[in-house]
Amino acid sequence: MIFYKTDEQVELMRISALLVSETLSEIAKILRPGLATIEIDKLANEFILDNGAVPSFYNYSGFPHHIITSVNDVVVHGFPGKEILKDGDIISVDVGVIKNEYHGDHAYTFIIGDASEEILNLVRTTKESLFIGINEAVVGKRLGDIGFAIQNHNEKQGYGVVRDFVGHGLGKSMHEDPQVPNYGKRGAGLMLKENLVLAIEPMINLGKKEVYIEKDGWTVRTKDGKPSVHFEHDVCVKKGKALILSDYTPIELAEKIM
Repeated sequence: MIFYKTDEQVELMRISALLVSETLSEIAKILRPGLATIEIDKLANEFILDNGAVPSFYNYSGFPHHIITSVNDVVVHGFPGKEILKDGDIISVDVGVIKNEYHGDHAYTFIIGDASEEILNLVRTTKESLFIGINEAVVGKRLGDIGFAIQNHNEKQGYGVVRDFVGHGLGKSMHEDPQVPNYGKRGAGLMLKENLVLAIEPMINLGKKEVYIEKDGWTVRTKDGKPSVHFEHDVCVKKGKALILSDYTPIELAEKIM
């Protein structure tokens, strides 16, 4: 079932989404070579709790951590742990919170130290494709328009667009209908109506699109071992122009301080 939100509910969701943005900006301030990913998890959990919310991911279907940290060839659902970040790594940090009964859920890929031009272009292109997809999240368009826009932008660069994992609706549940693929056919799929809230999240591989799940049942890696990038925003469908509930601005400012 698809739940369309009232304007009041959308504002509550904006509060949750912005807390995720603030959490990611706090994370950006500590990222550096030599940092263990479990330290990111500890910081995020404390910050979320201190701000009157709870982490969405903890114990969700048995997930054992508060946030997701996906390094290099990990596409999504990476476990924070003893892994030490190195110069040139990329790390996608995915954070979810519940506040005022509503979820905020988005992700950002960070570059640790100096990365190759090949990696920089992958990160840049994936982030661009997120906003190109968001431009299609308006009343009267269709779900396939979002996926087509993201797919087209990335495949022009020869990148693999992950098929096995997709974006989703968002609300009082972290995963609501509809699913939001990062690939699709223009003019196909669900007609978009006002106040549908979506988590749009391109997952793009430097190499081929194929992925596999590790024995832990969660960690998703690229089959060819090449890096993957993940960006995600919480978006409300509106007439003429989508409303982005989350905000990358504080994250980008914190990145410059790193």
